[in-house]
Amino acid sequence: MFSQLKPLFFLLVICLFGCQPTQESKPNIILIVADDLGYGELGAYGQKIIQTPNLDALAANGMKFNQFYAGSPVCAPSRYVLLTGLHTGHSFIRGNDEWAERGKVWNYKEATKNPGLEGQRPIPDSTVLLSEVMKKAGYQTAVIGKWGLGAPFTEGEPNQQGFDYFYGYNCQRQAHNLYPVHLWENDHKVALKNDTIPPGTKLSANANPNDQSAYADYYQADYAPEKMQESALSFIKNRESDSPFLLYYATPIPHVPLQVPEAYVEKYRKIIGEEEPYLGQRGYFPHQYPKAAYAGMINYLDDQIGELIDLLKSEGIYENTIIMFTSDNGPTYAGGVDADYFNSAGPFSNDYGRTKGFTYEGGIRVPMIASWPGKIAPASTTEHISAFYDILPTLASIGGGEITNSIDGKSFLPTLIGKEQESHDHLYWEFPEYKGQQAVRMGNFKAIRKNMFEGNLTIELYDLTEDPKELVDISNENPEIVERINKIMVSEHEDAALSNFRIPVISGQKKQN
Repeated sequence: MFSQLKPLFFLLVICLFGCQPTQESKPNIILIVADDLGYGELGAYGQKIIQTPNLDALAANGMKFNQFYAGSPVCAPSRYVLLTGLHTGHSFIRGNDEWAERGKVWNYKEATKNPGLEGQRPIPDSTVLLSEVMKKAGYQTAVIGKWGLGAPFTEGEPNQQGFDYFYGYNCQRQAHNLYPVHLWENDHKVALKNDTIPPGTKLSANANPNDQSAYADYYQADYAPEKMQESALSFIKNRESDSPFLLYYATPIPHVPLQVPEAYVEKYRKIIGEEEPYLGQRGYFPHQYPKAAYAGMINYLDDQIGELIDLLKSEGIYENTIIMFTSDNGPTYAGGVDADYFNSAGPFSNDYGRTKGFTYEGGIRVPMIASWPGKIAPASTTEHISAFYDILPTLASIGGGEITNSIDGKSFLPTLIGKEQESHDHLYWEFPEYKGQQAVRMGNFKAIRKNMFEGNLTIELYDLTEDPKELVDISNENPEIVERINKIMVSEHEDAALSNFRIPVISGQKKQN
């Protein structure tokens, strides 16, 4: 009898231990990255004013990460880390590089006319991105939203980096207006029904800031987040049904300027009440009701997530789709945003120097929600310490992608499905902006160096269990921990390929050691 069953037995063993997922069994993947959304700005993470029922439901149906970190405290390097699996000690992009030697790149009107002034310095063609790994695994790939990793007509634009389809802002600076003159579809400009209003344009000298009509120029016909949502829904509806897809949805919300359809402002005016107008003194555009507008932007994004999930269900693919939602860094301090009012950083500090642009927890600890029906237990949470550079290996593991280059990330797929998880010994960040910074998370300890362009190498040390706001430096009481972290800062650093990302005080340090 066994001899008759032997072929079937060995086939079962081979499939259990060696088979890759079939195209039919591979899940679709939607990776949603909000822009400047704080750890405490979702209901699931303790938000009390802003309503996010769809994201809260996503958390209730999936897993909430309590100790998840962005790749960097600002946009471009964080997205590079996300897509490459490399931390910023090994990254090509380590800061927001506007490629200024091209000319007047900050002149909004000039850049809308001349694509040669748009976009950021391109990543090299040799860079291996998540999109390329998943494309080789049989996935249709799309990026919708904000790119920021390579100007138009360079090797860094999305279609040259493994994405079959792109719609949105190529350039981060152009995203400083949510009613832009144009967006990009692949390598073609798409004109919108908007006028050129440069970011930073203030109210006219004789305008009454309490008169709603004074703000009319900042609200036009085509709202970029709405156009992006239409594109995302269209991509899903028109997908090739015999292949899984990867949708990297890099929404520009809630990054300032404060612009959102009026109905959302009115909703939160009723909740928040009267407030002082924001007159543009901290950049971007003025707004008569800045708190209401900011809350409305996040609520608008949440409604878009709900619409996306409804489409997945109507298409019959929700059960075979993994959705991840996170943010590229902590909340901003600019453009009229009041992080204190909303407690945007949650249990961490909302003060300037502790949020976006800085490697304290408020700048890099971000929300992370993962939902995968039938695979991830509903209403589950994890304390697994992980970061953006873990997403590439995780999604590759899920979709059968092969990683052939060296990366810093570790798959957290075991955490998602309730299995034993290999942990990082430490997480590392390096940031050559805001005077230069390094940071390490090692167990419950968090270490930070700052003001490195001023020659500082002093390490601050915090116990996050006792001091999540990082207010009490315990470095003097823990010299052995400081020495271990100093060695990590040396070993994880490689001098940046681009000179403008090098921090002189540690340049060549690893080589010397």
